[in-house]
Amino acid sequence: MAKPIVAIIGKPNVGKSTFFNYIVGKRISIVEDTPGVTRDRVYGEANWRGREFTLIDTGGIEPESNDEILVQMRTQANIAIDIADVIIFMTDIKQGVTAADKDIAIMLKKARKPVVLVCNKSDSFGKVEDEIYEFYNLGLGDPYAISATNAKGLGDVLDAVYENFPEEKEEEDIGTEIKVAVIGKPNVGKSSLINKILGENRVIVSNIAGTTRDAVDSYFENEYGKYIFIDTAGIRRKSKVNENIERYSVMRSKLAIERADVCLILIDATEGVTDQDAKIAGEAHEAGKGVIIVVNKWDALEKENGTLERYKKEVYEKLSYLSYAPILFISAKTGQRINKLFEMINVVANQNAIRIPTATLNQIINEAVAVRQPPTDRGRRLKILYATQASTKPPTFVIFVNVKNLFHFSYQRYLMNQIRNEFGLIGTPIRIIVREKGKTIETK
Repeated sequence: MAKPIVAIIGKPNVGKSTFFNYIVGKRISIVEDTPGVTRDRVYGEANWRGREFTLIDTGGIEPESNDEILVQMRTQANIAIDIADVIIFMTDIKQGVTAADKDIAIMLKKARKPVVLVCNKSDSFGKVEDEIYEFYNLGLGDPYAISATNAKGLGDVLDAVYENFPEEKEEEDIGTEIKVAVIGKPNVGKSSLINKILGENRVIVSNIAGTTRDAVDSYFENEYGKYIFIDTAGIRRKSKVNENIERYSVMRSKLAIERADVCLILIDATEGVTDQDAKIAGEAHEAGKGVIIVVNKWDALEKENGTLERYKKEVYEKLSYLSYAPILFISAKTGQRINKLFEMINVVANQNAIRIPTATLNQIINEAVAVRQPPTDRGRRLKILYATQASTKPPTFVIFVNVKNLFHFSYQRYLMNQIRNEFGLIGTPIRIIVREKGKTIETK
């Protein structure tokens, strides 16, 4: 199940960014005593009572303002409200209830989302200011008096947020629909590919970057199986994300990757692999998803003998961490090799969910150790004691050793390659967790 999304909403300069930074444990949002400093939505990962969630910080809402920047900030906040599961409405207890607070409260009631009302800057410990009772007039339930600066009352707020999280559901059984996220920078043909597969103009196609604003799910079934294709808005460099709705698209794209079983990373054949392609591919790799590199517009590229092999080599050189990912050359415009996609999607989805018996895994590792002895240091030799698979999606292996510091990255890579040689594991990353006397380290 996707992680719940929590949005922090409120007028400017009430302490949203200070609260956000404390909860996520990093100084991500800029904190400055000037209204309007946080203009965009910023998001980070947090955990409370064992439940992971995504926290979104937003620019302050000025409901009646015509200032261009404040209007954009209001639009950003509206977008965050739209995708949030729970909303933290932050106010300033020292200012009391303002006209802006009342307008925001009305907007939040219309959204029909769970709201946790927070009165920040309650800096007195041991008592609650009488001013808090005024906030009951907003009609949003009991207000929580906190001090984001002093971390006062934050646990109570998080408890209230936790109680409003959507119910956790078990993941759907493997063997139903394979969820496929089509990701890539703008204008590489994501919507065109979806339309070609569906056989209809389900998604708007345009050569204007950023046309697809949202993640759109399309069910499709053929002789290869059942699929849900998730068409995402193009992910762009932050420096080029100037339109506020496109920032929404970035968030949607990352959520789509999280939901997917397999990610199709579309690359424009006429442009080659760019830095932004590498960044997008890295998102899917880090998320542990099955990955297929899809080179689109192959029909538009002039070719000669050896073009395809040279192109593959260049792709793997620039995306070296995706050496496990297969590459397909297609044309969304003509339909060239699109049927090959389904075969590869099925293979990658199965490989990402593969489970290797413990006895078989240890046999492969023992044979690998016999061929290439583990490293030594000052007379001590690394001993591989035992291995087992801990989980799937991606395949994650726990290896027990005598001294983890001797388990150098190069030898871990060697064992990973031996596992791949035996079982394929096409299109899926591998995780290795090294354990020694209760301590753990993880590699990817």
